[in-house]
Amino acid sequence: MRTQGEIEAAVCEGISRFQQEYMGRGPKDIRAHLIGDLLVVRLKGVLTAAEQQLVRSLPIDKGRDLLKQVRTQLVETARKLMESTVQEATGVNVVSLHHDISTVTGEEVVLFTLTETPSFRDSKKK
Repeated sequence: MRTQGEIEAAVCEGISRFQQEYMGRGPKDIRAHLIGDLLVVRLKGVLTAAEQQLVRSLPIDKGRDLLKQVRTQLVETARKLMESTVQEATGVNVVSLHHDISTVTGEEVVLFTLTETPSFRDSKKK
């Protein structure tokens, strides 16, 4: 049985791999936080150079909306893969996935709701 930190690290590794394979680059930083039956994944530095240029070259609302639409479609297309990554790391099924990205900060948040709180062992304290 894994510790909570090991579960969170496994989720980060799987989501980073997804980002690299499906989005063309991995995040500069990623953190996962397991809070009961919620799993929050926060990624920083996820926008590609092309996406940054797109947002800068179009009117603010249009660039933002277009980028969010494309990213949402990519996440929805690969939803099963992301859910299986989380299921494998946590040992429980995913109920739903929620996603948003900021074109200003380049930060992305993915929230997974789980069927139950995953079981984990306490980490050994020194």
